[in-house]
Amino acid sequence: MFVSINPATGQTLARYPCHDALAARLVVEESAAAQRLWRDVPLDARLAVLSRLADLLEDRAEHLAGLATREMGKLLPESRAEVRRCARACRFYAKMTPRWLAPEALAAETGRRMVVFEPLGVVLAVMPWNFPYWQVLRAAIPLLAAGNGVLVKHAANVTGATLALEALFEEAGLPGGVFSLLRVEETLVAEVVAHPAVRGVTLTGSARAGAAVGALAGAAVKKAVMELGGSDPFIVLADAALDDCCVAAETARMRVCGQACIAAKRCIVEAPLVEAFTARLAERLAAHVPGDPCDPAVTVGPLAREDLLENLDRQVRESVALGARVVCGGHRLPGPGFFYAPTLLADVRPGMPAFDEELFGPVAAVVAAADATGAVTLANASAYGLGASVWTADTARGLELARRIEAGMVAVNAVPRSDFRLPFGGVKRSGYGRELSRWGLLEFCNIKSIIVEDA
Repeated sequence: MFVSINPATGQTLARYPCHDALAARLVVEESAAAQRLWRDVPLDARLAVLSRLADLLEDRAEHLAGLATREMGKLLPESRAEVRRCARACRFYAKMTPRWLAPEALAAETGRRMVVFEPLGVVLAVMPWNFPYWQVLRAAIPLLAAGNGVLVKHAANVTGATLALEALFEEAGLPGGVFSLLRVEETLVAEVVAHPAVRGVTLTGSARAGAAVGALAGAAVKKAVMELGGSDPFIVLADAALDDCCVAAETARMRVCGQACIAAKRCIVEAPLVEAFTARLAERLAAHVPGDPCDPAVTVGPLAREDLLENLDRQVRESVALGARVVCGGHRLPGPGFFYAPTLLADVRPGMPAFDEELFGPVAAVVAAADATGAVTLANASAYGLGASVWTADTARGLELARRIEAGMVAVNAVPRSDFRLPFGGVKRSGYGRELSRWGLLEFCNIKSIIVEDA
């Protein structure tokens, strides 16, 4: 049974029955049959479904946003923004896909040479809870545009949002079974991945989940894209504008209550600015107002689940025991729901959970660096490599440092965010493969070479 709990109150919202092994196999087989028909639907008709879905997302934005906020606790304005971004992505792929999937002719001495892009088949999408619409559609939109089918194994706590998406796809005219929900426990994922009808796997989640599912895909010799966690460095050089970078650090750390893989997590600050940066950021974090995420006066909501709250509290306590200093926060908040005080830890260094692990919640860590070279060394002293940012008055220098950072995305004087115009993904334990843009669209295409010699 999947249970959805309101993280602001701890109360149960709904219970959903799970698929057993037999039901799961039937869903997979129905999806495969539907995909074989979908791949032959003309491209313009497939993309028309995406355009209609964009209209529906915009029309139902308020309802969808409220559902996401109740199920996972993000602020209501953040949920609204998520739904609107999904609609924009639908329109973007509806516009760009014909160009990106057009056959490419190559020069040849005789005959013809071409490259064509064809769907692989049914792709299993294992998705997290922190962006219940965006994460799913970020994977599903390019998959469907290319003619693939999508099986979604979503996080249990946002099942209501996933059911709402399924209903929207049906209303938009997507044939039944092309986008299907698979409500299975983790114990059945291996069987689904091994099913011959499943041709690929895309996963967004923790490094632990990625290692497990990636191993299953590898054993079955199936294409996989893994978008995993991050411990993103936020490098502040001594010449950075203090106010600007403190506002950006707060925004990058606190969005979705700090529960984003691309969020800034380690603020690596050049020595001359450490004291001022720490004091200014602590003021901003301490000013946040926790509470009901539907209340417009509230600026930080709860964590999505109690186990996430407990793990974050462990990371803070263990880091303090190893020498980190609590500048503000550093504790759970009393009362119902899964709330943690916005927290700033100073004197953080390698070997502490606040440096080595992913902090998935409203906790920022300040790490002192002797100079810019030392800052890059600290940034790269991580098992993760998803996103990063560099803050400096010298953008040429910032660009040079960005090239030396081991990450899939680096921003100079900006906060990294997933952008459907750019490839998104990481290196090291942050995963492999790319989502979004043309690179993401082609990840689950058969890039086929065709040679024709005229008779």
